[in-house]
Amino acid sequence: MMNESNSIEEMYRILEFPELGDERGNLVVVEGGIQIPFDIQRIFYIYGSDDSVVRGQHANLRSQFVLVNVAGSSKVKVDNGLETRIIELNKPRMGLYLSRMLWKEMYDFSPDSVLLVLSDEHYDGSEYIRDYDEYLKALNHK
Repeated sequence: MMNESNSIEEMYRILEFPELGDERGNLVVVEGGIQIPFDIQRIFYIYGSDDSVVRGQHANLRSQFVLVNVAGSSKVKVDNGLETRIIELNKPRMGLYLSRMLWKEMYDFSPDSVLLVLSDEHYDGSEYIRDYDEYLKALNHK
């Protein structure tokens, strides 16, 4: 599934979207295949979660994602089975690209958090790995 030479930094990256606008306010435009490194097939958003809730807790066999806190803030823990990083999403012009087969957990949601998620795949529950030990087995790390 994953080449062991892939460092965690090769599996995620911070995206900075151009901020347009004028005296009327700000405008951020993101387009699939341009600012987003894939064609967008699915969009969903998470809101109403408090700082004690942990979302995600899975890896995906096929799906790639971009996460954007369009309001408020949250943290994302990414884990490739060998290394872990924590990224804080706190600007509506900042995106977090997540590759396939990367364990992800979203947490520490601010009260006003709206976390927008873009994916290159339609939902298919069979491509989710929801158990961390199974994830490690799929990576041949255990």
